[in-house]
Amino acid sequence: MTDQKGNPRIKAMILEVVANQIRENDPPETKRTYNRLIQEGHSDEDARCLIGSVVAIEVFDILKKKEAFNLTDFVQALNNLPELPIGEIEISPDS
Repeated sequence: MTDQKGNPRIKAMILEVVANQIRENDPPETKRTYNRLIQEGHSDEDARCLIGSVVAIEVFDILKKKEAFNLTDFVQALNNLPELPIGEIEISPDS
């Protein structure tokens, strides 16, 4: 995975989406994934950034490909974490 530096405002907005999903348990798979990543030894920040990468991929698909949000694909991507599809967007703690 390559570390892609990005716009810090966009990163903050994506991480806010992650925080909201975890806090509101909507979808519940986000909180389950967060808890699983923490149990696997990832830091809070790393777990949130990994989930944020999945959120960013979904936002990209919605905007660029004109696709509707696909909960099934989102959940599958969460289940695959910490692995991300090759060439996809990665949110890193130091980006």
